[in-house]
Amino acid sequence: MRAFMDHQCSRCLQARKIPPSYERAIARHEVREIEQRHTQDGLREREAPSAADSEDVVVIYNRVPKTASTSFTNIAYDLCGKNHYHVLHINTTKNNPVMSMQDQVRFVKNVTEWREMKPAFYHGHVSFLDFTKFGVKKKPIYINVIRDPIERLVSYYYFLRFGDDYRPGLRRRKQGDKKTFDECVSAGGSDCAPEKLWLQIPFFCGHYSECWNVGSHWALEQAKYNLVNEYLLVGVTEELEDFVMMLEAALPRFFRGATELYRTGKKSHLRKTSEKKPPTKESIAKLQQSAIWKMENEFYEFALEQFQFVRAHAVREKDGELYLLAQNFFYEKIYPKTN
Repeated sequence: MRAFMDHQCSRCLQARKIPPSYERAIARHEVREIEQRHTQDGLREREAPSAADSEDVVVIYNRVPKTASTSFTNIAYDLCGKNHYHVLHINTTKNNPVMSMQDQVRFVKNVTEWREMKPAFYHGHVSFLDFTKFGVKKKPIYINVIRDPIERLVSYYYFLRFGDDYRPGLRRRKQGDKKTFDECVSAGGSDCAPEKLWLQIPFFCGHYSECWNVGSHWALEQAKYNLVNEYLLVGVTEELEDFVMMLEAALPRFFRGATELYRTGKKSHLRKTSEKKPPTKESIAKLQQSAIWKMENEFYEFALEQFQFVRAHAVREKDGELYLLAQNFFYEKIYPKTN
């Protein structure tokens, strides 16, 4: 009797078996429901970003010495209250631009997790640090300014001896040495040697040992790569106002009002090296014979060309004044159509 009933139930189930076409229809319906839920969730995420995300922005200005970095940083300090962000100076021991591994970890952790300080503008004489090596998903925005390598060296030479008008009473490391830059070059002094030109390349190259090997071609190429791929914008000291203008357009959250402040503010050109004497053509020619100058100059020319390319697509000149171009793109043929 039991076997008979099982046989009958089996025949009943077979008779009521769902056709394959109907199964496929149900499956397609379930897939559409899942896709619709995912689409709706994605739209909600895009339409309502959290306030924390919009404020989770960090700019790092790993400033190269004697490139008008103090003048530019003063603009950031003047605007931070008005534009509601924090400015933090990265003060390394003896201005060492290379951090230890443990300090790199601490710095990356601070920059990414110190929410009370965001939005933040960090600045200091620190070489480029690749945040992706530490598993960080959202990297900071890097910016910088560089200068003609010989002009930078001359400025630094006199700065070490006579200081500047920013802190005129501060005693400098070489204070009392009255030798001019030309006399130093003529005598083959160490403070004006071609090796002293090697600074902007390693600052952009970063925390690799090869970056700090003077005259390294690998370091030059790595510096170029980082400039193009890791920096939002790199300006030049000789065209600082244009750099400020483009930053205001690209990062208004930080630099709204920067151009006007640069043009009219008292701090824009505050820091000037004292007793600086332009080098003679003979001194310049002697430095330009070195392979180190040729590499540093190649990097400077590379940065200048890139900056001028970006500027050419961002501003126009009219009656001697520069103006930012208006938005030059729009969207069309947007599908699917919404009701």
